[in-house]
Amino acid sequence: MILSAPVYALKRRARLLARRESIPLSAALDRIAREEGFVRWSLLAARLADTAPAPRLLERLRPGDLVLLAARPGQGKTLLGLDLLLAAARCGRQAMLFTLEDSEATVRERLDGLGVAAETRLVIDASDTISAAHIEARLAGAAPGTVAVVDYLQLLDKRRKNPDLESQVATLRAFTARSGAILVLLSQVDRRFDPVRKPLPDLADIRLPNRVDFCHFTGACFMNAGRIRFDRAA
Repeated sequence: MILSAPVYALKRRARLLARRESIPLSAALDRIAREEGFVRWSLLAARLADTAPAPRLLERLRPGDLVLLAARPGQGKTLLGLDLLLAAARCGRQAMLFTLEDSEATVRERLDGLGVAAETRLVIDASDTISAAHIEARLAGAAPGTVAVVDYLQLLDKRRKNPDLESQVATLRAFTARSGAILVLLSQVDRRFDPVRKPLPDLADIRLPNRVDFCHFTGACFMNAGRIRFDRAA
């Protein structure tokens, strides 16, 4: 299911419309839904629930996994990462976001747009000191099956005092194998990726300013133009 914008953006558009035209929010949501091809918002929401990829992806993840979630900008990888954490939290699991990309306020705004700002099980860490050691320390004692998302891989070694990217990924893999936690690392895809040549990126398209051996990852999820593929390492 492909919408003209993420759901949180559609909801924000509806709130602005309701204020601008002094109409009930429900009426504004229905109008936005009609622009997306649905008679009313409840039908759009139901269709989203039926097709949401996060619960299906969560079902495929195993304790101890270290997974890449990769896409070009604007393809929804950050939103899928958040949805994955929320799906885990709704199942009663611990869920944590480590973000070097956004401030906590920005993440909270996105969650507010998703209607889940009060989600108490989702912890957000937007520290500038995020690294493999930082992540391991924050997740020390976490129950097996805890889900954490890191936004994003290519920023882990931006501070010179941090170990190189290869060493950090190896550290994270050792930690997940030992603890049973699940770590999902969001990743950039090289701008040279050509969707005309192939519909989805793969490991060869991951942008790597510094070397990383992909053997550390137990799986990879690739996104483009509304399509998603999950590949588990052999």
